Amino acid sequence: MITPTKKSIEQAHIRIEKHIHRTPIMSSQQLDKLFACNMFFKCENFQKVGAFKSRGAVNAVFSLDEKQLQNGVCTHSSGNHAQALSRAAQIKNVAAYIVMPKNAPKVKVNAVKDYGGIIHFCEANLEARESELKKVISKTKATEIHPYDNYKIIEGQATATKELLSDLDNLDYIIAPVGGGGLLAGTALANHYFGNNAKVIAAEPKNADDAFHSFKAGYIIPSEDPNTIADGLLTSLGERNFPIIREHVSQIITVNERSIKTAMHLIWERMKIIIEPSSAVVLAAIIENQEFFKNKKIALILSGGNVDLENIHEILF
Repeated sequence: MITPTKKSIEQAHIRIEKHIHRTPIMSSQQLDKLFACNMFFKCENFQKVGAFKSRGAVNAVFSLDEKQLQNGVCTHSSGNHAQALSRAAQIKNVAAYIVMPKNAPKVKVNAVKDYGGIIHFCEANLEARESELKKVISKTKATEIHPYDNYKIIEGQATATKELLSDLDNLDYIIAPVGGGGLLAGTALANHYFGNNAKVIAAEPKNADDAFHSFKAGYIIPSEDPNTIADGLLTSLGERNFPIIREHVSQIITVNERSIKTAMHLIWERMKIIIEPSSAVVLAAIIENQEFFKNKKIALILSGGNVDLENIHEILF
């Protein structure tokens, strides 16, 4: 497979459009005034399964032929990709085998079950995830759909920014969260192919800053003992994502946990919409760099809205 092209992203959009939402772009005069800039939020928290992951999962599953689908699909995921793949498999009427860490948010575990996903729990580290997935593949012969290190996933995620750029022009910056890099790579490619000179910036928790260090070093530095409330951003960068990010992303900004919580408070209170901590890092980047973003026109991708309400006090306070 080759790096996604303009044509392949356009084809992905056609492939998935019947099975996803074209999510709205929202703004807040109060937040614009507070931070002295113009912000436009691409609300993937309103996407199917509550996250942008639906785009990539549907594109990846719907790109497989009958032979590749006959034994089902599988992946490892802490939550949103797990839900998205389970749903895409359900639409195709094939099995989805999902490896999840034992500490995955209950709201995401329950959603995977609701979409028919067959869960295999493992310890909360990448080695355990990959080891358990190998066992699943050996037993089921299912086709693996990696959460982010997969060009079909990247193509699908790129469609969010493709939509964004068809609705907005003259942007100065597009800010996206970064974990494994599927959304960020897709955002960067869509901006490259469909945009008009905006710069793409990634936002990442300081407590899980492998992408920041990898970007500076020029090679992938794996994540070690990440500890952040942004549970969707705990993974290391993918090998397919990293070259795209290096070429098309302007910079990576790291943010502290307090700013992530403040950003969640502001969006919940001022915009009256629910986002998860991984989404909040984009506004946290502006909170911590107000002078840099002053008077700029900025698009922010809110990646998801799946919050574990049983742990809401820990998340918000």
